[in-house]
Amino acid sequence: MNILRLENPDFLFALLIIPVLLIIWYILIKVQKKSWAKFGDIKLINKLMPMVSYRRKNWRFIIYIFALSSLIIALANPQLGSKLEKVKRKGIDMIIAIDISNSMLAEDIKPNRLIRSKRAISKLVDNLQGDRIGIIVFAGSAYTQLPITTDYSAAKMFLSTVSTDYISTQGTSIAAAIDMGRLTFENEVNDQKNQDRNKAIIIITDGEDHEEGAIDQAIKAKEEGVKIYTIGMGTQKGAPIPNIRNGRRTGFKKDKEGHTVISRFNEALLQEIAKKGDGIYVRANNSKSGLKIILDEINMLNKTEIETQSFKDYESRFQIFVAISLFLLIIELLISERKTKFNISKIFDKDDK
Repeated sequence: MNILRLENPDFLFALLIIPVLLIIWYILIKVQKKSWAKFGDIKLINKLMPMVSYRRKNWRFIIYIFALSSLIIALANPQLGSKLEKVKRKGIDMIIAIDISNSMLAEDIKPNRLIRSKRAISKLVDNLQGDRIGIIVFAGSAYTQLPITTDYSAAKMFLSTVSTDYISTQGTSIAAAIDMGRLTFENEVNDQKNQDRNKAIIIITDGEDHEEGAIDQAIKAKEEGVKIYTIGMGTQKGAPIPNIRNGRRTGFKKDKEGHTVISRFNEALLQEIAKKGDGIYVRANNSKSGLKIILDEINMLNKTEIETQSFKDYESRFQIFVAISLFLLIIELLISERKTKFNISKIFDKDDK
């Protein structure tokens, strides 16, 4: 089994220049036609220049775009890993439970509570070494977004897709999130090594719990050897909850009396949950998320050694895309914009008017 990865994935952002070039090309064609229209009928002008092939111009540009795209992919350096090796790592098992209720769209923490949470988790994943991580999303109910794994790339990929649209049952049930975390850990106990590993659930929420039982679930988790950490994502002042439609804000959520709903996080509840769960509570703000504080606390726990498999000896494949790019550029150079009798570009003259 081979696995594909990109050594320099940031280079792929350069592909954003492709639609820009297409727009510029389209505008230039329109400007050229308008300029020619000032001198007379376009069809008549075309007859006066029988050796010019506009279809060839378009083909040259299309081939150039594909060549440029291939070169950008080459810079990202696709690699294939073909050799698996066993690696021993020390760490703990942690599950991050993210609140995705609509109140997490409030903007008292910029750009909003949910985006800020996702960015903080992404940074946390970058700092993990040997720990296994799982992701749970919750609102009125909870479900596992990512089972416990050491695949940090997969964790970041799944994290990037998290949104408030994932769960139709709105509300905030912290109890459901803790219960789902406990069940996830229970499914891991068949392996004795997993039984011995320290376990933690990190709950990121604004604390507006609409259900009961969170404290009871925290106590059960503690009895099962699972520590509960909580992060309060919000401010005491709070903020209105945006109504989002097709990616745009259409106003703010209102109650039955027509008043704008202000979302304020419940700090006291989150403090109590962390206390009963033998963990700590941290309040996030616009300058820090609090995850680093909790990670430092978790790193003080005893870490158990586990054996995992990972790919080794990745082989670069950028040469293929460089070759494709060079080949396309040669073809582009051989295509003349003028119609000639002996020219490779004759194949592009079909239906050229």
